[in-house]
Amino acid sequence: MWRSVAAAFGVGLLLFPLAMALPLRAAPTIVNANPLQPFEAKSAQVFLIDADTGTVLFAKAADEKMPPASLAKLMTAAVVFNAVKGGKLNMDDTFKVSENAWRKGGAPSGGSTMFAKLGSIIKVGDLLHGAIVQSANDGCIVLAEGIAGSEAAFANLMNMEAQRIGLQNSHFTNATGLPDPGQFVTARDLATLAHHLIYDFPEYYPIYRETSFTWNNIRQENRNPLLSMNIGADGLKTGFTDESGYGLIGSAVRDGQRLILVMNGAGSEKERADEAKKLLDWGFRSFERVKLFGPDDVVGEANVFGGNQSTVGLVTKGGIEALLPRGGRDSVKGRVIYQGPIHAPVAKGTPVGTMELSVADTIVRQAPLYAASDVGVGSLPQRAYDGLRELLLGWWPARAP
Repeated sequence: MWRSVAAAFGVGLLLFPLAMALPLRAAPTIVNANPLQPFEAKSAQVFLIDADTGTVLFAKAADEKMPPASLAKLMTAAVVFNAVKGGKLNMDDTFKVSENAWRKGGAPSGGSTMFAKLGSIIKVGDLLHGAIVQSANDGCIVLAEGIAGSEAAFANLMNMEAQRIGLQNSHFTNATGLPDPGQFVTARDLATLAHHLIYDFPEYYPIYRETSFTWNNIRQENRNPLLSMNIGADGLKTGFTDESGYGLIGSAVRDGQRLILVMNGAGSEKERADEAKKLLDWGFRSFERVKLFGPDDVVGEANVFGGNQSTVGLVTKGGIEALLPRGGRDSVKGRVIYQGPIHAPVAKGTPVGTMELSVADTIVRQAPLYAASDVGVGSLPQRAYDGLRELLLGWWPARAP
C-alpha cells in the first residue's frame, strides 16, 4: 500500500500516491501555488484560489509584503460588517463628517471621495456604499471616527479582526489604505479576507457588485473593471498608489464555482483588467473538481506510546475535494505528517496531524487529521516495553497489538 514509510521520534511521515490512497475531507485551507502556471504574470503579486476547496491555482509572490492601497478598505468593511451583524451598530445609525475626514478624505484631498459635506450627518449604510462602490476615503474615515473615536483606534480594531480571521502577515494603520510605511498586506492574506467577506457576510456582500452609487448628487461608477466584463464577477475592489501600483481583489462565479483573485503591482489600469480576466478565464477553463477522499475514511496511522494498541487510525472530517488540472488526478500525491509518538490515552476525534496533497512536489491542499478511535492506556508490561524500547532505540516501528 505505502510507497514509502518514514518514522522517527518527533515527526512521523506517511507518503503515498493518491491514486492508491484510502479515500478524506476538511475545511478549505489556502496553501501554495499549483505548478501548472498559465503564463508569466506581469503583476508583482498574484494569488488565485478556488473558494470552496481552498485549492491554489496560481501564485506569484503570494507571501511578499506589499502596500495595500485601497484594498485595505476590505478590512475596514469587515470591521463594520462584523459590528452590524453583532448588533453593536445599525445600518441606520449616523455619523458626522469631521473636518479631519473632510480635509484628509473629502473633496479637498484630491483622492477617492464620496464628496461628503463638512459637518453633514450620514447613515452607516450610505458610508459603506461610498467606501465600497466609490472607494471613498472620506467615507472610511467617518466610519472609523464614528466607531472608534479616531482612525488610529479603528486601525487597532482592524488588526484585531485580521488576527481573528487568520491573516498572518498583514498590519493596518489606517482605514483608507493611504500610504504609510507601517501598513502592509500579502496577497494570500487578502484572499483570506475576501473569502471572509463573501461567506461570513452574505447579507452585505452584494454591495460589492453594485455598479454605481450617488451621493451629494454626484454619481460615480464602481472602479472594478470585472463587473462589466460579463464573466460572472460580483466583487470586490481595486486600488492604486504610486507605491503599490495597480491592484485588484476580484471574485467571479460560473456554474456554481467561485474563484477569488488577488493581484497587485500591475503597470496600468488596462494591464490590471486584462490580466485579471485572463487569469479568471484560465482558472474556470483548466481545472475540474475531484473528490479525493470520502467521509471518515482512514488515511493512515500514527504510532501510540503506552497504549493498549500500538497505532491509531487517522481520519478527516467529511472528506476532501480539490480543484485539479483536468485529467491530472493520478499526478497528486499525499503525505501524512504528525508529531509523535502519540501518548495514550487518545480520545476519538483528537487532532493528531495533517494531510498534505501535492502536485509535482508543490503543496496544493492541506487538511487536518483526527484519531479514528479511542486508545486506552496499556497494561503495565505494555507501557514498560514501550518505555524500554524508547530508552534503548529511540522510537521504533509499531509493535504488534
